[in-house]
Amino acid sequence: MGSTFPGATGLSEISIYDWPGADGAAGGSPHVHTASTEAYVVLEGAGRLETLDSRGFTSTPLVPGAVLWFTPGTVHRAINDSGDLRVLVVMQNAGLPEHGDAVMTFPPEHLAEAETYRRAAALEHRDADAGLAVGEEAARRRRDLALEGYFALKQAVLVSGPSALAAFHAAAARLVADRTGTWTELLAGGAARQAEVTRQQLASLDTAESIYLAEARTTMGKRENRRIYGMCGRIQTWELSDN
Repeated sequence: MGSTFPGATGLSEISIYDWPGADGAAGGSPHVHTASTEAYVVLEGAGRLETLDSRGFTSTPLVPGAVLWFTPGTVHRAINDSGDLRVLVVMQNAGLPEHGDAVMTFPPEHLAEAETYRRAAALEHRDADAGLAVGEEAARRRRDLALEGYFALKQAVLVSGPSALAAFHAAAARLVADRTGTWTELLAGGAARQAEVTRQQLASLDTAESIYLAEARTTMGKRENRRIYGMCGRIQTWELSDN
């Protein structure tokens, strides 16, 4: 368990895109997570997080030191008002987001079938530091398509309330339904395993048994040297080391 990040969570740093959208606001691709809660710790810059959830539409300021999180089903759009908005992201259930937990708010015709969605969501070139114009152009096109669907969804929520999210939620669930077997395995080896280890430790402490404490260790995370194009921005990740 020494090489697993605490709580079996994922950790990344995101520089929110400074690309203006159709409404003039800069930012990334609105999307939803189907099985993981996401947390933002704002490191630098200023902006907003627009969300569509059970409360309807909300816009929350993003300023250095702010911490906020949102549960599965929350449609969210990070907006970069200062040009240098940078956030630390903590993701529940590490592995699930990397295996398709997120669904972008494309227009309905792109959500009808898994292959149609995959073509719209795929990025052939993901290296954000390679200087390839084709990579940024593809990421921008994907963002703009997600914004197109998001603007319609946002307007529907403003008019009809949270019930307007039902069709999008249903489409998202259909798109990820065939991945839950893999996710169950990831959960068993991650968050569920850590919870079981903690349960065993508490049982030991209940009898004043301390042998497991002798196995204590420190693990170092190595920062990656490149960023990739993500949904909200350019993503910087860490790799775990056993040293």
